[in-house]
Amino acid sequence: MRAQDLDLRELLDFAPRGGVIRFAGQRAVVFDVVALGLLRGELIATVGVEGARGVLTRFGYAHGWRTAETMKDELPWDSERDWRVAGGRLHQLYGHLVFEPVKGSTEPPPPGAPFAEAVWRESYEAEQHLLLAGRSDEPVCWTLAGFASGYLSYANGRELVCFETRCRGRGDAVCRIEARAKEDWGEERRAALGYYQKGCLNAALERVTSALKRTERKLRTRREELQRAGLDGEDPSGIVAKSEAMRRVLDLARRVAAVDSTALITGESGVGKERLARLIHDESARAARPFVAINCGAVPENLLESELFGHARGSFTGALGDRAGLFEAASGGTLFLDEVGDVPAPMQVKLLRALQEREVRRVGENKSRKIDVRVVAATNRELAADVAAGRFRRDLYYRLRVIELRIPALRERRDDILPLARVILAGCPKDGKRPTGFTPRATQQLLGYDWPGNVRELQNAIERAVALADGTRLDVDDLPEELRASQPPGYTSAAPRSLEDVEREYILSALRSNHGNRTKTAAELQIGPATLFRKLRQYGAMPPRKRKRA
Repeated sequence: MRAQDLDLRELLDFAPRGGVIRFAGQRAVVFDVVALGLLRGELIATVGVEGARGVLTRFGYAHGWRTAETMKDELPWDSERDWRVAGGRLHQLYGHLVFEPVKGSTEPPPPGAPFAEAVWRESYEAEQHLLLAGRSDEPVCWTLAGFASGYLSYANGRELVCFETRCRGRGDAVCRIEARAKEDWGEERRAALGYYQKGCLNAALERVTSALKRTERKLRTRREELQRAGLDGEDPSGIVAKSEAMRRVLDLARRVAAVDSTALITGESGVGKERLARLIHDESARAARPFVAINCGAVPENLLESELFGHARGSFTGALGDRAGLFEAASGGTLFLDEVGDVPAPMQVKLLRALQEREVRRVGENKSRKIDVRVVAATNRELAADVAAGRFRRDLYYRLRVIELRIPALRERRDDILPLARVILAGCPKDGKRPTGFTPRATQQLLGYDWPGNVRELQNAIERAVALADGTRLDVDDLPEELRASQPPGYTSAAPRSLEDVEREYILSALRSNHGNRTKTAAELQIGPATLFRKLRQYGAMPPRKRKRA
């Protein structure tokens, strides 16, 4: 038998009712390529790209080696050379690809030339990688290259290694493979040879283990910092919600998470809209699937359609390969459309269709693809006003606004300012300095400022203060200039007040900021608890001490 005479109808043996399938006398099974693509994705998510590539390359190598070993004895070859060069034909009969030999020889190649070359068309690995992950910067046919290496190595009695010099997975028209002796690959392939060694997976697992340990240490340190700051009883989501208004928002978000409806989050810039969207995703049935976010206002109009829906190869200049869009990338999970109010009018029509029909059409394609994704949108604009002015489609507005969650500005929930500031302070890198709190003067300034930039501005202000602080507590002088220039609450420039009035107002304000905790207030004011109690009784803020009867 010659390699070109191999026929799938003769090699495949199976009972019509199924059960046991044999290929060239050896038991085989049938796998769906999408399932294999999902397995590839799970491997990448679990052990990283390097580890996944190592596992799949070694699996392919073992498959190729086993195929060569089996075929040598199972089939009546005309010559040993026919068996040696049959690997590519068998690759095709397995359904992996369409094989076109460029060069193959059992004779030693000229110096510097590859041992064998071939073109691969319709590679299932490249197809699945493009579908699930989009275009790669590196070749992606890891299992197929491993198979070719394993078959050639066994058939020729020496270690031959195959690498792709072109790959559809990175945008090339076809996949092209070269086989060389291991020692003939230059320095540029030295690191990639490690994928054929078991140590590649061991190294990946060690990296994953180290990363998990680092994460556990960070979480433990974070818990300790929050406990020291008295904040360990915060909401499990990590979102600070001391104010009643913010508690209502979190309660509504959790109810939204239980259903699969489209939600619209509104609020000023910096209030934490993406954080709330992540909470909805994390507490939904889609939590195990991807959360994909895009700022619609940051993507140029001519690229937004490609980003959301994907594109086909050659659909526009620079489209070197097929690419899945974010709707497909978020399959089974949540797609967060930030600043959706900035979507141009032509794109609003296409976005509406995707939401209504639950399908997308890539740029340059005529077929539609079904999607399973939950959309959460956000905007800092008044979309109702934009609808009235004709700047935003009314039907899209109501499609997005099935459920609306409005996050109040920070100035509207002042009870959250100090708890937020303390959480941010606990999470700031200390770089050897350890500010553990705020002076009373600093807390007054934080509470008296309007925070036009909301939580984002507060975070920047605290990080700046930590970088400049010399002491163990942040003071007014450490805060940004605009905060130092703002007037604390209760300030008036009308008439001077007595020192006793100023002291009274200052102590009572500090007590309010600590939610009535007198021990904590005394520590912040750097006075004894007995002194604080005496002053509070003097101000009428505590009931008078009961006298003992004689």
